[in-house]
Amino acid sequence: MGAALARAAQWTAAGSGTGTLEITPLNESLLNQIVKFAEDFSTRHPQEAAFVFREPLEWKTQLGCSAFGEGYEIDEATVQSEAKGEDGQPLLLLTASNIKVRNFDQLSHLLQINVDKKLKEAQACLEANRDPIVKILGPEYGTVEGEDTSMLRLLEKMKEDDDPQTEMKMKIAILLHQLDMQLLNSSLKHISQDVRLNPAAVNNEVNLLKNFSGKGEDTVLESLEYTSDYTFSNGCRAPPWRQVHGEICYLIIKPHDTDPLCITCSTAGVFLNGGKDEIDYERKSDVYKDIVTFLRERSPKFVENMANKMSDMFEEVSESSSETDEDEEQPVRHQEGSTDLPSEYWGIQKLAKYLRGGNPTATVIALCAMRDFNLAQETCQLAIRDIGCLEVLINLLDTEEIKCQIGSLKILKEISQNILIRHAIVDLEGLQIMVKILDSPDTDLKCLAAETIANVARFKRARSTVRHYGGIKRLVGLLDCTSVRSTALIPYQAKDTEKARCGALALWSCSKSTKNKEAIRKAGGIPLLAKWLKSSHVDILTPVVGILQECASEPSYRLAIRTEGMIENLVKNLSSEHEELQMHCASAIFKCAEDKETRDLVRQHGGLQPLSVLLNNSENKKLLAAVTGAIWKCAISAENVSKFHEYKVTEALVGLLTDQPEEVLVNIVGALGECCQEPVNRSIIRKCGGIPPLVKLLTGTNQALLVNVTKAVGACATEPENMMIIDRLDGVRLLWSLLKNPNADVQANAAWAICPCIENAKDAGEMVRSFVGGLELIVNLLKSKNKEVLASVCAAITNIAKDEENLAVITDHGVVPLLSKLVNTNNDKLRHHLADAISHCCMWGNNRVTFGENKAVAPLVHYLKSNDPLVHRATAQALYQLSEDPSNCITMHENGVVKLLLAMVGSTDETLQEAAAGCIANIRRLALATEKAKYG
Repeated sequence: MGAALARAAQWTAAGSGTGTLEITPLNESLLNQIVKFAEDFSTRHPQEAAFVFREPLEWKTQLGCSAFGEGYEIDEATVQSEAKGEDGQPLLLLTASNIKVRNFDQLSHLLQINVDKKLKEAQACLEANRDPIVKILGPEYGTVEGEDTSMLRLLEKMKEDDDPQTEMKMKIAILLHQLDMQLLNSSLKHISQDVRLNPAAVNNEVNLLKNFSGKGEDTVLESLEYTSDYTFSNGCRAPPWRQVHGEICYLIIKPHDTDPLCITCSTAGVFLNGGKDEIDYERKSDVYKDIVTFLRERSPKFVENMANKMSDMFEEVSESSSETDEDEEQPVRHQEGSTDLPSEYWGIQKLAKYLRGGNPTATVIALCAMRDFNLAQETCQLAIRDIGCLEVLINLLDTEEIKCQIGSLKILKEISQNILIRHAIVDLEGLQIMVKILDSPDTDLKCLAAETIANVARFKRARSTVRHYGGIKRLVGLLDCTSVRSTALIPYQAKDTEKARCGALALWSCSKSTKNKEAIRKAGGIPLLAKWLKSSHVDILTPVVGILQECASEPSYRLAIRTEGMIENLVKNLSSEHEELQMHCASAIFKCAEDKETRDLVRQHGGLQPLSVLLNNSENKKLLAAVTGAIWKCAISAENVSKFHEYKVTEALVGLLTDQPEEVLVNIVGALGECCQEPVNRSIIRKCGGIPPLVKLLTGTNQALLVNVTKAVGACATEPENMMIIDRLDGVRLLWSLLKNPNADVQANAAWAICPCIENAKDAGEMVRSFVGGLELIVNLLKSKNKEVLASVCAAITNIAKDEENLAVITDHGVVPLLSKLVNTNNDKLRHHLADAISHCCMWGNNRVTFGENKAVAPLVHYLKSNDPLVHRATAQALYQLSEDPSNCITMHENGVVKLLLAMVGSTDETLQEAAAGCIANIRRLALATEKAKYG
């Protein structure tokens, strides 16, 4: 256990003997194993459990006297065990918060009675007893670096000594040694799963950053240099005696907006060391996965300039963030040369000469014969490409022979399902010819051309080609016909519908591009899509709704979908028997329901019930993702949440929280977060067992999921009963750890979630103090550039500052100057929570005076001119607190506060009224005192 604590456990940078265990997954795993070992020790090894330690294990405990029962003598604030050692001393002694334990039997019992906080108890014990084996068995068993010969010495001693105590020590030493090996193996397994840095990766990152560094405001750094020019054969620049600790190299970095930073790059990650003019190897910060992540935490200027560089590099890479080049995500496979090719390959090769023959009749026969092959088989598809038939098929499209064109398109339509063939068709300029065919008077020819375009236009270059050669306008034209609402179609209407279906399929493939979406709209596609949405034919409804759900990412389309009356038809088709159509309808609603008017229309047209029913189809994950997404966005409106409560949607969503893809979980958790607007749903989530899986999701890495789950857990925490479960599951610690997340939205939602946790915790002050480095972390977030992060952190500080001891700690961490720097803001949400935080931080020491010295008072006066009543209330309270200092009163008076506050004394808000009156009274008292001193 001593070796594992010294080598594997992750301690804070405070140094040996004074550091504390960091809040990390590895430490949590080690603590769990140690707790299990200690809990089970008395039952598995009863004789060894009775052995009295050489010295007691002593630490500060959170246990009170009331936790102890039978077997203990309780006298006011003191508890001692009835069981005593040979020297008459109790084997367990609790005095106030100080506890001493002298054998494993008492240690096991202590952990068993402390069910909820056993991990924290074990952490406190190990932090106070860094090498517990020394206290248990004596200094001769202490953990030493290098070769450990304590076992050998003990065996020699056993041969010479018949003392039964030596044999008992030997058994305990072996058990502790086994635990040590278990912990070390566990930590190695855990560490091996982490992404590790290596010299090549560090060198590549340094070279990349050097390219963007130098003099000038637009560079990401002023300079970045290695401390040593010598490179060892393994790529490391660190000296060999530091390489054994995993260190790779040392860098001196000069950002634009901070002092130079001396950092260590190691296999575990990147961290700030203690060096300035010379190297100091001691770690002075958290460990980050790479240099860029480290710099993002240290230099706002680096973040800003790096973002500018990245946007310059990638601004032309993609037309749209929604456009994905699906073909390039798949590996391109090439036909390997082989002497054992299948007979189909040779059969197609024989037909090739007839295709090239030039005789129209022979060509048509050859095309028909080629269609007899299984063109869905990859061998046949690649045979057509390899023997040059693809060029011939494309050339046939540019002839006047309609039969040859039709035969060629039928083959191209089949083989263009293959990724390699699609790229080859575009390379051979086949798309341009197909777009020209869309003007043909022959309906069958147009349909085949449109269907082939639908297959080929699955990657960006193909979609762009269709647009550049006028294909979008022609494809929209295929939608324009008269048989939209007909149910029993006569032959010419059936042809019209088929033409529209093929056009819609091609437009669906093309609509993944932002520019194509705009081209469809300009070509008059929206009214035609609205007409076809009223059709009863699933074959055309599916591609039409597919286009709409692709285009609904654009605000202009969302407006059109709402104003053209399409929501009613989308809702109607949610009840279709066809799952693909249901999925696209739900996906379109998901995207459109960002707008309140659309959410209301979905409810008014009865769309909430079919969405609720579709939750039962949990096997189809794509459908489930679309449906849960639609429910999430619809639940933003409180009226819809009430309806969902009637349909028992919250219960159904909680039931889906496990064994789902992340895409589905993001939507489920988002929906639960919105449903928590109603208090009854917060209770339902608890009763249905939804809080444990939600808390478990806080350990994930998916940023979108973390944004939603922090919001949901925070909403649940507004109920005290829910908060008890969240606290028991260590949810507050997990939320606090997410304040380190690089994503600003995750940081903000985590801080918002922490607010109700503090408000509803039983002993909030002690809970907050128990998080190592937690208060410093949240104060440092006041340096963020994100307004939402700042507002949420100010709200959290307001709650933290209600505890006097915590207020003293955050004052020491510099909360007052950091809050003062934020006062010159026009953002009312930030103003509200910033004023609240200032008001509560005034309650300690000379903070009122310090706010004045940091020029925070005058800008606060101007907050009273805001139109937001919440800003008025918070500002009046802050000014009232600040007015207890005479200098602040003078500043307020000079900035015209009295006139503004007089208007608020008559407010119906009693809190605002009292704060305004109190501030005016303080200013008046100061004026009277000054007058009296002046005139006597």
